[in-house]
Amino acid sequence: MNSYLVGGAVRDALLGLPVQDRDWVVVGADPAAMLEAGYTPVGRDFPVFLHPETHEEYALARTERKTARGYHGFAFHAAPDVSLEQDLVRRDLTINAMAQDADSGAIVDPYGGQRDLEEKVLRHVSPAFAEDPVRILRLARFAARFSEFSVAPETLALMRRMVDEGEVDALVAERVWQELSRGLMEKKPSRMLEVLRDCGALTRLLPEVDRLFGVPQPPAHHPEVDTGIHLLMVLDQCALQEAPLAVRYACLCHDLGKGTTPADVLPRHIGHEGRSERLARKVSERWRVPTDCRELAELVAREHTHVHQSEGFSPEARLRLLERCDAWRRPERFRQMLWACECDARGRLGLEARDYPQRERLQQDLDATLTVDLAAVSAAALAEGKKGPAIGKAVQQARLKALGG
Repeated sequence: MNSYLVGGAVRDALLGLPVQDRDWVVVGADPAAMLEAGYTPVGRDFPVFLHPETHEEYALARTERKTARGYHGFAFHAAPDVSLEQDLVRRDLTINAMAQDADSGAIVDPYGGQRDLEEKVLRHVSPAFAEDPVRILRLARFAARFSEFSVAPETLALMRRMVDEGEVDALVAERVWQELSRGLMEKKPSRMLEVLRDCGALTRLLPEVDRLFGVPQPPAHHPEVDTGIHLLMVLDQCALQEAPLAVRYACLCHDLGKGTTPADVLPRHIGHEGRSERLARKVSERWRVPTDCRELAELVAREHTHVHQSEGFSPEARLRLLERCDAWRRPERFRQMLWACECDARGRLGLEARDYPQRERLQQDLDATLTVDLAAVSAAALAEGKKGPAIGKAVQQARLKALGG
């Protein structure tokens, strides 16, 4: 019975990166031997055990066989006679198909992972890559993490065949969202969209995003012109500012309506905000996006233009903006909306370092109106004999006064 550190832990150690998770493969053992050694079984689909002291995961070496389309269509075989090389060959990329002997520390690299790390290439291990469509998303996510890595031409060709054969269409919503959300949180999320677009998967998974590429915008506001390129720049601004997932997802969806602007009015995009809001809702429903991300995306899609223009707003107009955004009940969501708007404003060619005073000004407006003592205002209105809508009007006037109106 021999144990090997495998996958990302070996890859990251070779790259000099911090090792987050350590996964192990055990060769030459069966479940009975693992139980006898004190390991705790946790695997459902195949034998995985927790180490009695470190509680790290140890999986028995296994092979797999495709039985049906999609992510779940596999049969696994784990036995003492399965070799380490047989286990590693089922992995997605060569840089993830290396192992390190627990005793000697020697690197086992049967498929050229170290070479591809040195050459900065993302390459599939074997034709078995094509059996699991989630691997397209995983590779795109790794491209966002290791942005200086290229995709091997033969791997890109294989991904295109998978898309053409309909494998991507069998993906379940939970796995798509899991990989997309992780890719959005990488250091260069634009690379994920670029890879998905290169292999044809973007038009299957996010056709609303794919339609943005090649759509022009007014160069006075968007020197980069192309709406798709603008989106990529906005997402990378999110990463530079270390924005949370909800902000990044909102930025992904903020301009979707520009992909449906009638050709005869281009490059202007009148009314794209409402179209973007509806399309954001459609994308969120398709991939079962969490509520916080979904709600922020719809809010940013609807209001981002108003936020950009708010420097010229009167106190009354700024108050109406706060009301529409439900800012007093959801102050943190309002602040995240402003963050997304700043990323949008800076995701433009040559304007990446521009000032965005709208964010600070509207945050100050929110803070000022939150200081209004609603109970005292209501009590004073009641004392004056006011009721119902009149009390609401008094609260509105107090908030407007806090804005200098």
